[in-house]
Amino acid sequence: MSKTKLQVGILFGGCSEEHPISLKSAQEIARNLDADTYEPHFIGITRDGAWKLCEGPATDWEKQAHRPAVLSPDRGVRGLLVLDEGKYETISLDVVLPVLHGRLGEDGAIQGLLELSGIPYVGCDVQSSALGMDKSLAYLVAASAGVATPEFRTVAAGEAMDTCRLTYPVFVKPARSGSSFGVSKVANAEELAAALDVARRYDTKVLVEEAVVGSEVGCAVLGAGTDLTVGEVDRIALSHGFFRIHQEDTPEAGSDNSTPIVPADIAPESRARVQEAAKAVYRALGCSGLARVDLFLKDDGQIVLNEINTFPGMTSYSRYPRMMAAAGIPLSEVIDRLVTGALARSLTSTEHADA
Repeated sequence: MSKTKLQVGILFGGCSEEHPISLKSAQEIARNLDADTYEPHFIGITRDGAWKLCEGPATDWEKQAHRPAVLSPDRGVRGLLVLDEGKYETISLDVVLPVLHGRLGEDGAIQGLLELSGIPYVGCDVQSSALGMDKSLAYLVAASAGVATPEFRTVAAGEAMDTCRLTYPVFVKPARSGSSFGVSKVANAEELAAALDVARRYDTKVLVEEAVVGSEVGCAVLGAGTDLTVGEVDRIALSHGFFRIHQEDTPEAGSDNSTPIVPADIAPESRARVQEAAKAVYRALGCSGLARVDLFLKDDGQIVLNEINTFPGMTSYSRYPRMMAAAGIPLSEVIDRLVTGALARSLTSTEHADA
């Protein structure tokens, strides 16, 4: 008797500036999905927010003809409603992989929709996604858990800032954006206004924080609660400037100013402390499924939080799958563990609701 395949919805695209990165992440996940275990249903979200059921995350998918599709908000349906010749066809889904980055993908919005639908989904829940997306809130929670953070200030829309109270250089960045979009390094007060304008293209809430001097390191985390697996720590070796990702025309060919070193060329005791700090941040924010925690390792050994990505890139050049692969966990196994964890979390939630 043949095994019944799990019906998996894979969301990709989206309305954020990270739309093309999501497409590449979905392509890599599609390549590593076990065809004997999963039956994938690819739902592409256009830049304008239209949902389409398509054959797969092809580079030109938006130019092709696809049927409109939406998640059913009816928990009794638990799947897709696909418009076909004026009628809706229902496709049941066992689990969803929201392969979306940035705004409306990692900020709790899509997670809330999935919670309403009652469909199990991979990754962080609404609360941890929202906290992780807002750097200022993530800093506050991490600090309460004993993890050091940069000194920072938030600037609201239209708010003026006393430039004389800052110690330069500082970084100016959107509080709720990713992949270095809108980030500027500011050397003096004269550059601050322009940097705020750049950041506000991506978010009305802006973060101004101290420039931490130290090595940029990262840690991939997988799992939930006390059952956490960490990948190899990486270090970003910079030739000049500051670390940017997904900003190049062909990022697959490498960055123009950075090289990831996996495993990181740091002392074993530093590696262990980076991993412990990453797990502490992950737990403090209530994360589950997966996240990549980016940190600074200072010369004196202090570890400082940079940011957390609650659905990190899964592209061929992304840091998360590289760190996991270096720890002996290929992307196909990462996917299996994520799906298993999502189904287990859903079962636990159902049991609590019925109690």
